Amino acid sequence: MKAQHFYLIHIQYIGFRFHGWAKQPEVKTVHYMIDRTLAFVLGHRDFKTMGSSRTDSKVSALDNAFELFLHEPIQDEADFLHRTNLNLPPDIKAIGIKKVDASFNIIKSPRTKEYIYLFAFGEKPHPFSAPFITTIPEELNIDLMKEGAKLFEGIHEFKAYCKRPKEDTITQREILFSRIEENQEFSANFFPTKSYIYRVKAAGFLRHQIRMMVGQLFLLGKGETSLEEISLSLKGKHTKEIFQVAPGSGLILHKIDFDEK
Repeated sequence: MKAQHFYLIHIQYIGFRFHGWAKQPEVKTVHYMIDRTLAFVLGHRDFKTMGSSRTDSKVSALDNAFELFLHEPIQDEADFLHRTNLNLPPDIKAIGIKKVDASFNIIKSPRTKEYIYLFAFGEKPHPFSAPFITTIPEELNIDLMKEGAKLFEGIHEFKAYCKRPKEDTITQREILFSRIEENQEFSANFFPTKSYIYRVKAAGFLRHQIRMMVGQLFLLGKGETSLEEISLSLKGKHTKEIFQVAPGSGLILHKIDFDEK
């Protein structure tokens, strides 16, 4: 389609009942629900949407975004946002809309993404916490995990942390920061007594990269791998296969920032 009007729309969602962002046959995804809602609100299907981040199954977002391509302009953006939210399912919310010009490209425009991973350990969690936080039954050495998290910062070879990379996939990436801290941002009376946040930021990530990084940190905390082995993995010289993928339900796209210039 030859669109003439372009809108950047930021959204939030709980991913627990969705099979990720991307449309797939015969399963419910976030992108499918958004397109179905927009078709109802607009009264037609002559539009296109493109997401910024293809979050995995059960992964949530406090700030994801998609671009909406239209032939005709939206006359009242506030009303459009209101009607969209009235018709979206309760676990998806549109939080902002902004008109952009044709030069903006939601995939190629410079941006940074910050993800967080919520986790706890050593106790059986309340079932209500399952969509938000991963609980490891074993004891974890948090101080050692904090050291391990710092190893990911900087420019490294992340091929070992990408599920089925293609031949042309660029696996050398830069992590702007990678930290573990005590969770003081999210609370609920059904959360574990004490929980933690793994916080990581970069321009972009490989498929399953963050969940595989978290998986290694969990193994480190349990004493099943070492700081040296993680360092070797970031040079492509590891001796142990990287296979541990942390559950999707603890991962949240926390913030996405675009350089719209």
